[in-house]
Amino acid sequence: MDDWVTILLVVIALLVIAGIIYWATRGKERRLEQRRETAAEHRQEAQVAAQRAGQAEVDARRAEEAAEQERERAVSLQGKAEKVDPDR
Repeated sequence: MDDWVTILLVVIALLVIAGIIYWATRGKERRLEQRRETAAEHRQEAQVAAQRAGQAEVDARRAEEAAEQERERAVSLQGKAEKVDPDR
């Protein structure tokens, strides 16, 4: 085999190997970027969920306060009813 043919085959083999490495690296970078995007979406969803949870806590506290006021009103009215009831 002539020397130039051997050199040509070695160069072609090196180019093929370099191409394989390039495509493999590029694919890995693409997968990493997709994972970063997915993580960012999850973080955003978590932030929205945390905001909703915070709002739900505020609403629950308000409802609890309203219920307590209603209980106090009921006790007060019950006391008035006891005082006014002629059968007691």
